[in-house]
Amino acid sequence: MTAIKLSRAAELSTPPLPLSERAEGIPEALSIYVNQLVYDMRRMGRDVITLSLGEAFFQIPLFDFAALDVEKCYHYSDSQGIPELRRKIADFYGRQYNAPVHMDEVLISAGSKVVIFLVMQSVLNAGEEVLIHEPAWLSYQEQARLLGAEPRFIPYNAPIDTFADYISPKSRLLVINNPNNPSGRVYTKDELHSLYRQCREAGVYILVDEAYSDFLIDEGFTSMASVAPDKDGVIIVNSLSKNMGMSGWRVGYAISEPRIIKTLLKLNQHIVTCGPTILLHYMNHYFDDVISITLPQVREVVEKRKRVSEVVKSLGLGRLGGESTFYFFLSIGNFPGSSMDFAIHLLIEHGIAVVPGSAYGASTERFIRASIGTESEDRIAQALNVIRDLTLVEEFDAAADCKRLTELGFPAFKPRVDRL
Repeated sequence: MTAIKLSRAAELSTPPLPLSERAEGIPEALSIYVNQLVYDMRRMGRDVITLSLGEAFFQIPLFDFAALDVEKCYHYSDSQGIPELRRKIADFYGRQYNAPVHMDEVLISAGSKVVIFLVMQSVLNAGEEVLIHEPAWLSYQEQARLLGAEPRFIPYNAPIDTFADYISPKSRLLVINNPNNPSGRVYTKDELHSLYRQCREAGVYILVDEAYSDFLIDEGFTSMASVAPDKDGVIIVNSLSKNMGMSGWRVGYAISEPRIIKTLLKLNQHIVTCGPTILLHYMNHYFDDVISITLPQVREVVEKRKRVSEVVKSLGLGRLGGESTFYFFLSIGNFPGSSMDFAIHLLIEHGIAVVPGSAYGASTERFIRASIGTESEDRIAQALNVIRDLTLVEEFDAAADCKRLTELGFPAFKPRVDRL
C-alpha cells in the first residue's frame, strides 16, 4: 500500500495556519466534556451513576414513517418551518399556557441552540452586552462571545427588582431560563412582569428560554408570551428536547413579533436553510400522539424529583431553591477544592458523574448540578450519600486526580482563554 503523502506544509516545515481567535478562545462545553468522560469510562467497563446528562429518558414509540408524504420528506421545506407544525405549536402555547401565539410568530429550526444563536445575531452588535442571570446554561455566554458581544452576569441571589441596576448603556439583551437549568427555579408571573418592564424601559430585549416549560405540577407555568402578548422586545425559545424527551431530533423554535421572526428567517436561510424536513412532517403528523405520551411522563419525573428532594433534605445537603426540571443544584459545602475538583474526584474515584457549578457562573462555583432524569432512585440515593460525605472532606489532593486522569488516557479540561 502506498504511504500517505505528507502535506505540502509538512514538507516545507511551515507552522499550521492560525484559527479564529474567537473560536480558539472558547472552551468546549463543560457538561459535554464530563459526559464524554462518562462514555469513555463505560467503554472501559466502568459502571457510572450518571447524574450529568441534561435530559430525561422517556418511553416513546416510533410511529410509522410510511404515513408521511415521502416525496416531501426527502427535500427542502419552508425555511420558517412547515406551516402545519407552526400552527400546532402556536395552538399548543395557547392551550397549555394560555399564551396567545399566531403561527406567523413562530420559526422552527435545527434545535433550540441554533435558534438562540440566531436570536443573538439578530439583536446584538459587536461590543454590546448580554445580561445573563446565574445560574445560567453554559452556552449563553459562549454564543455571545462568538458574536463579539460581552456577557455580563447577574448573581443568582440578586433580587428581581434590582436587575435594572445591572443594565448599562451597552446592554442590549437579557437572557433568562424559565424554569431554570440547573436550579429548577421558576420565575413567577409578577417577576416576569417586573423583568419585562425593567428591560423595555431601558431599551433591552429579553430572551426567555422556556425549554423546561412543562416540568411543573403544583405551580403553574407562566410563559412570557402571556405577559407580553404583543411580544414587543421579547423572544421566546423552546424545543422538543426536554418536554418531549426528543433531544436527538434537534427541532427547536422561536416565538416573537413578526419583525424579529423575519430577521431570524433571513439568518436561518443562510445558516441552516430549514429544519430537518422529515422530522417536521413526522412531528406535525404525530404531534398530539407524542404529547399524550410524553406529558404524563414529564409529570412522573417531577413526582420523582419530589421524592429525591426528600432524600436531599434528609442528608442535610444544601441546594439552590427550585422545584421544577429534573436537576438539583447542590452545594459542595466545605469541600476544600473547586467544584471542578469535586466533580472529577467524584467521577474518577466513585464512578458518579455531575457537572461543576462553575459551568453556570462565577456566583455558583460552590455548587454542582445533578440530574435525576436517567438513573433509578436507588442509584440516585446511593450517589447522594457519597456526595454528602465528600462535602465533609477536610483535605483533598487535586494533583492525584489529575494524575489518574492522565493514567486513564483522558484529556484535562481546558478553560476558556480570556482574550476575546
